[in-house]
Amino acid sequence: MADVKMADRATAAAAAGPVLAVENLEAWYGESHILHGINFNVNAGEVVTLLGRNGAGKTTTLKSVMGIIGKRTGSIRFGDQDITRASSDRIARMGVAFCPEERGIFASLDVRENLLLPPIVRSGGLSLDQIFELFPNLKERLNSQGTKLSGGEQQMLAIARILRTGARFLMLDEPTEGLAPVIIQQIGHTIARLKSEGFTILLVEQNFRFASTVADRFYIVEHGKIIDGFANSELQANMDKLHTYLGV
Repeated sequence: MADVKMADRATAAAAAGPVLAVENLEAWYGESHILHGINFNVNAGEVVTLLGRNGAGKTTTLKSVMGIIGKRTGSIRFGDQDITRASSDRIARMGVAFCPEERGIFASLDVRENLLLPPIVRSGGLSLDQIFELFPNLKERLNSQGTKLSGGEQQMLAIARILRTGARFLMLDEPTEGLAPVIIQQIGHTIARLKSEGFTILLVEQNFRFASTVADRFYIVEHGKIIDGFANSELQANMDKLHTYLGV
């Protein structure tokens, strides 16, 4: 019954239109042209994964949506608003949060201070008690220096920090990279829990085996373009193509 209800919610969200719609997105780092007409969308309540090799343009896509890339063209719509040229602080206040691959943990702050640092931009953020329910390790390490945590604990802290802000659209860049299998499993459970509570997640991953356990849909990024896309239910039928695209 729970699966039926989740499927009904996903169908309703798709019918209501995408919460994020990206069309013909191009982006540059200085004179380097990185994105060459990216097109994709994310519906409310979905987990959508961008898959691709290193350098394909996945992280640049997230940074462009977040307004971190200065030179970008095309169209990025969040809900009913055009955010193509919006600043990153305005986008954050609309309820979009970005968790970067490098995590951005402040070495001079302890875990509690790192958690409390980002401002609350919208109502509905998770309380510290709710965060500790998701990540009990963090409660045990509250007074530890942020960068003294293990890699897995730092990733938990990076995700936990954006959950306080009230953002409901989360962009996670390579959250499982370099982590032990038991921590990867915990991150997977966290993503599933957030989805069940109505969060929408755009995920960048190279580990498609992990992505297959959490994502509703996949887009393949290559040379700054979306070259393919399919639903989780079509994953097995596309395994040969995935091996070719990802080189695995």
